[in-house]
Amino acid sequence: MQSSTQRRLAQRITTAEAANLVKSGDWVDYGAVLAQPDAFDRALAARKTELQDVRIRACLSTQSRAVLEADPRREHFQWYSWHFGGYDRKKHDAGLCHYIPCNLGEIPDYYRRFIAPPDIAVVKTCEVDANGFFNLSASNLWHRALISRARIVVVEISRGLPYLYGVENGIHVNEVDYVIEGDSGPPPELPNPSPSEADRAVARLIAAEIRDGACLQVGIGAMPNAVCSLLRESGVRNLGIHTEMLTDGIIDLYRDGLITGSNKTLDPGKIVCSFALGSQDLYRSIDRNADFLCCPVDYTNLPHVIMQNPCVIAINNTTQMDLQGQASSESSGHRHISGTGGQLQFVRGAYASKGGKSFVCLSSTYERHGMRKSRIVLDLTPGNVVTTPRSDMMYVVTEFGMINMKGKSVPERAQAMISLAHPDFRDELERAAREHGLTPKCFA
Repeated sequence: MQSSTQRRLAQRITTAEAANLVKSGDWVDYGAVLAQPDAFDRALAARKTELQDVRIRACLSTQSRAVLEADPRREHFQWYSWHFGGYDRKKHDAGLCHYIPCNLGEIPDYYRRFIAPPDIAVVKTCEVDANGFFNLSASNLWHRALISRARIVVVEISRGLPYLYGVENGIHVNEVDYVIEGDSGPPPELPNPSPSEADRAVARLIAAEIRDGACLQVGIGAMPNAVCSLLRESGVRNLGIHTEMLTDGIIDLYRDGLITGSNKTLDPGKIVCSFALGSQDLYRSIDRNADFLCCPVDYTNLPHVIMQNPCVIAINNTTQMDLQGQASSESSGHRHISGTGGQLQFVRGAYASKGGKSFVCLSSTYERHGMRKSRIVLDLTPGNVVTTPRSDMMYVVTEFGMINMKGKSVPERAQAMISLAHPDFRDELERAAREHGLTPKCFA
């Protein structure tokens, strides 16, 4: 005899032809990260000649999207993203993808208050469980808010996704209009770049500031992962995790027994995240593991929530900083490269936490066209977006040192930032600071 869940599920099962529901002018929401659909995407791309001005929202694409590959002149589909991955950035460079400015932790509220209800939401999930829920796997984020507003809800099942325990990390069969069978292969991976000598130098400085019982937020990239690696050797214990993104570096700390969460006020003993992206080893580690709690992004990222844990340590990358302490972490001039993400919210949440610290880190230089250039500059590149304002900046770290910007005047900030620059660029920065009145003669 079929259970009530099985009967309801049987009534909703269809094929990827659910893409036939899409009409010209519709807003179609693909969700984010590992939740982006594939079978539906391919079926929708096959209908391109029938459609005009179909607008699709997504976030951090981990692999190619059929609708973009099928429409290189943007004649049928418009693609919008809350945060760029490498694929989104490539399509933006080709004029096929548009960024939506946001603080990632506010996105659930955008859906509830500001965004017109999407015509169709399509989200990749685990298969239905015994309680009638399609688990959202490692991509909780704003999917509950999206599902609550969408006119039509389509679930694409992927049997290769890890199952994550969490808060509101599922969609009940009664909320779903159509269920389609998706791919059953493993989720896409995010390669972990090997840290450079500069990354390791920065990581050593940050790791020395982290004490037993600290609660970590770790951003994406080689530098934050290098910090995790050094913490494994530092002797620090009883770490907690309250982060937006769950990374392989955190999993390594967990396996070494360094994460207990015993000092956390919120969710003691749990590793809290809003999404995970990394290796297959990461996905295997979190699958049906009760130590992990996947929560909506307005729980993980809002500063008034973050600050409730003591000793929050926020570790994030940036790509360029000026002498007053403004950080541009998401663009290169008018070319968008990533997104604000949760950086600013964690900077503020960590500062407000009792004993908390925020670290924004960068290598002092980069190579372009065979030439070495400074990431620390008098003025940000024209068009660069300020991700973290000077007024919010706490610790800044390069391979040449660490400074705390809180309470520093403009001249003091300029001198401090110059001290973090590569020695080859310091004299030039000193002259520019004097010429523009940032550094008075007494500091010359």
